[in-house]
Amino acid sequence: MIRVVLADDHTIMREGLKRILDGADDIVVVGEATDGFEALAQVRKGGFDLLLLDLSMPGRSGVELIRQIKDEAPKLPILVLTMHDEEQYAVRTFRAGARGYLTKESAGTQLLCAIRKLASGRPYISNAVAEQLAMDAMPASECLPHKELSNREFEVFSLLVAGKTVSEIAELLHLSAKTVSTHKTRILHKMAMHSLADMVKYAMNHRLVPSMQH
Repeated sequence: MIRVVLADDHTIMREGLKRILDGADDIVVVGEATDGFEALAQVRKGGFDLLLLDLSMPGRSGVELIRQIKDEAPKLPILVLTMHDEEQYAVRTFRAGARGYLTKESAGTQLLCAIRKLASGRPYISNAVAEQLAMDAMPASECLPHKELSNREFEVFSLLVAGKTVSEIAELLHLSAKTVSTHKTRILHKMAMHSLADMVKYAMNHRLVPSMQH
């Protein structure tokens, strides 16, 4: 039996995931978390085999949370569940220690397969993500400006080029609008750009624009 802890701050999402998992004879949900602190508490308590982790939750979240969990429980498989379908997000989560990456839109058809793969010791990775990981390993990719962004900055960058406003991003990432604006300023500075239009053009040229608007 694969014992799973669900970490997602949306009650409806957790209930939906539980309904999917209830249909599997070999998977059982043994705990839930609604933010990064509760997720860490579940990790410290132990007694489960796999963590299903939403990438954006209140408190500590995202890549930083994955790193902390891996520091405390190096062998615990983490399956990231996210609204972001860009490969660059997946690359950053894998580097932090995640073993699988799944968009919420594909959870209905792929969740059980992904969980079983991770539980058997194998990663769950799409062909697009595998290609991006290979490309990132090549020396030529090291000097691209977006590689210099922190994980949070890259998250804000991706949402900006997807057409989200500062206030919408603040709500999505559980940040203040002022903090998002600060990130935007730093992104422009780091990438030597002057406007959002510059960012969008860059994202399109480097295939960083999400294939679907969220």
